[in-house]
Amino acid sequence: MSPVGAYRAHRQPGDADQLVTRHAELVKRIAYHMAGRLPPSVEVGDLIQAGMLGLLEAAANYTANRGASFETFAGIRIRGAMIDALRKLDWAPRSVHRKARAVASAIREVEHETGRDARDTEVAQRMGCPLEEYYSIVQDAASCRLSSLSDVTTEAESEPATDADPFRETVSEGFRSALAQAIETLPEREKLVMSLYYSDELNLKEIGAVLKVTESRVCQLHGQALSRLRARLTDWNDLKRGDAGH
Repeated sequence: MSPVGAYRAHRQPGDADQLVTRHAELVKRIAYHMAGRLPPSVEVGDLIQAGMLGLLEAAANYTANRGASFETFAGIRIRGAMIDALRKLDWAPRSVHRKARAVASAIREVEHETGRDARDTEVAQRMGCPLEEYYSIVQDAASCRLSSLSDVTTEAESEPATDADPFRETVSEGFRSALAQAIETLPEREKLVMSLYYSDELNLKEIGAVLKVTESRVCQLHGQALSRLRARLTDWNDLKRGDAGH
């Protein structure tokens, strides 16, 4: 059943309708926030249309006694619906995803060997590329991964070449806990960038002003943080699979 069909079939008269009406602006806010990090070819109107379907689905399935507020619950569904729509466009080059996986793999190897945060120079050396090329890779990875924090779970999928909906992973209490712990272990500057970007919703230029660095450097830090999280959540997923096998 489609999201709209599910909404119509399960809605409480008046109640769900009010949720949709009250949170329509949330769809626009998320759409414009996401569009600012995507290529100009992506139309905001398409994001809003997809997001409205996510909002309808959220209104049809929300249960108030589960702890999360409707806005939090709806935000996850809205972003997930927008990402589903973007993936159908297949606009991100495969080479970008391949290089992003290579960065995460290099970070993971270095951190396993040293027992500490991998440095930029160490990761670049492990990949066999100049530091500037490494920075370019993490910048491209950040922009083409939809700038989504939860999209770091791609590397934790059983089939690395496929992109399962990362936002559906957020319903997992275990994943949320692992993600929160991974963010806490990030180097301070990367953790601050993630907080300003996702929690405070500042753009790269505004974050640069806060940190007193260039917008380009903020993009590098953001991409590196996503790559580091992707590497660490791969470890979490390996442990989860090991537990499931016993």
